[in-house]
Amino acid sequence: MIEAFVTAALSEDVGRGDLYALVSQALPARANIIAKSNGVLAGRRYIDVLAQTEGFSVVWEFEDSDVFNSGDVLATLQGDSHTLLRIERTLLNMLLHASSIATLTRKFVEIAAPYGTKLLDTRKTRPLLRVFEKYATRCGGAVNHRLGLDDCLMLKDTHLKTISDLHVFMKEARKQIPFTSKIEIEAESFEQAKTFMKVGADIVMCDNMTPEQLLEVVAYKKEHYPSILLEASGNISLQTLESYAKTGVDAISSGALIHQANWIDISMKMQ
Repeated sequence: MIEAFVTAALSEDVGRGDLYALVSQALPARANIIAKSNGVLAGRRYIDVLAQTEGFSVVWEFEDSDVFNSGDVLATLQGDSHTLLRIERTLLNMLLHASSIATLTRKFVEIAAPYGTKLLDTRKTRPLLRVFEKYATRCGGAVNHRLGLDDCLMLKDTHLKTISDLHVFMKEARKQIPFTSKIEIEAESFEQAKTFMKVGADIVMCDNMTPEQLLEVVAYKKEHYPSILLEASGNISLQTLESYAKTGVDAISSGALIHQANWIDISMKMQ
């Protein structure tokens, strides 16, 4: 899967061939990948595959998930000049995209971690980039939420509008979905959360609730359904994250880890 992604990414940029190679002769070359801002590394696994498929070497100074600082040499590349110049933008785009997500994710994780709260990503990913972007959040320290519709049955408000009898639906769902699959239901109020715990949800997502509302749900869950997991979601930012983590909720999910990540600065310099 990684090889196909890397090959497609490079093909998008190269097209029918690098015109520079028609003009200049290939020479032995070395290049450094240099951080121009602070961040968390992600993308190494993809760059290694790019190196294998395109025939250049890469020596890394950092592992995925490592923190780096502006001025650090992240890696050194060696190959012929045509190859290094051809792959430059594809390499940097993958490294920048993944590392930027990992960098923002780490900020979220560091706030939530002291309270024992897991930070989850979401399915709010760019089309065809889900695996890549969720890999980046994991490098930042997050835990992946479901990858798609096939690994957990989640009933959101839109689903609930189509279900006339939730008890009947839940009984049928337990017959139809894999034994190892969980059922998660989205609740928008304390009363809904209680109902969904009662019908047998494995996870209750508390959507767009205030920290005060969450405290009430957490207390009820601990007293009556201690095995059920609680997830908080809905417009939770870096500024409000701690107030949610303090409630004792098991996990907090945020699409912002991906769609609010601003690119950091990394460049390639030929030696």
